[in-house]
Amino acid sequence: MLSRKNGINYYQNAKDDEKVKNVYAGIDIGGTTVKMALIDEEGTIFDKWEIPTDKRESGKHILRDIAASLHQATGRLHNVHHILGAGVGAPGYIDVENGVIVEAVNLGWKNVAVSAELGEALGVPVFADNDANLAAAGEKWKGAGGDADNLLAVTLGTGVGGGIIAGGEILHGYAGLAGEIGHITVLKEGGAPCNCGKQGCLETVSSATGIARMAKEALNQFDGESELKNIQTANGTIEAKDVFAEAAKGDELASSIVRESMDHLGFTLANLCNSLNPQVVVIGGGVSKAGEQLLEAMRGSFTRFSIPKIAQETEIKIATLGNDAGVIGAAWLAKQKLITPEASR
Repeated sequence: MLSRKNGINYYQNAKDDEKVKNVYAGIDIGGTTVKMALIDEEGTIFDKWEIPTDKRESGKHILRDIAASLHQATGRLHNVHHILGAGVGAPGYIDVENGVIVEAVNLGWKNVAVSAELGEALGVPVFADNDANLAAAGEKWKGAGGDADNLLAVTLGTGVGGGIIAGGEILHGYAGLAGEIGHITVLKEGGAPCNCGKQGCLETVSSATGIARMAKEALNQFDGESELKNIQTANGTIEAKDVFAEAAKGDELASSIVRESMDHLGFTLANLCNSLNPQVVVIGGGVSKAGEQLLEAMRGSFTRFSIPKIAQETEIKIATLGNDAGVIGAAWLAKQKLITPEASR
């Protein structure tokens, strides 16, 4: 039988007469855990689980662990007829044509032939892409994107990631680097250093770490009253969620930080939308938990810098899939690669 949670369909306690004959494996490899799911052709999650990411010896155990876990799952679930194919999302630079992870620093990987190695272990076709791209695909297929063929997804977490869906397909660009939204320069002078080696990137002002940094720096120069001072004293630090929470209560300093951060985000999204003209912009990641407060704070800047028709017709939404976006997008990738041209129309 089907159940629904957080807008996502799941099979629950399926009986033998409710067999799911064809499923895709969605695999989302992170630095701490590997998330996996078996997902049917309609995007319904049949089962999902996670295992620790074993990064010992340059991550050479990761693919073996994934294969063993999937074999164990399919042996346990008698309702699964067989896996048609698998999609894999991983951080870093991916050679999507050959399914090779060229470099994923967080995993210790260099030139790992994921599609070939995992495909041999599973006995099915395996396809790989960047994790941010697949999160965008997941939101397109079953999330806030509403199956829009032209979509821009932004993830505001520890960093700022992005994925672009154009004409129903992931946009990779010439070198496979399309969607590096976090490294668009928003401060030409005086910006904070970014992990990419530049200064003043969007990531330095609109990520969770960037917002926290701005708050700490502002407190060092602020002589007025702010609850952020008390939070920093009590906890020894400040997080982005604290800044949004206090801004919602009317704290002057917190409000100014949110306003500055979201002004940069709105400016960046406006220029991206002027160039790409997506139907939907989906904002996810930990910072997106601020919800409507975030949207309201960035909307003025977005409207100011976007073409009027773009401002009128572009939907901006908060992501709905949470941590399931990556595995759903990975399953979507496998499905798209395997279906016939006639079936995709």
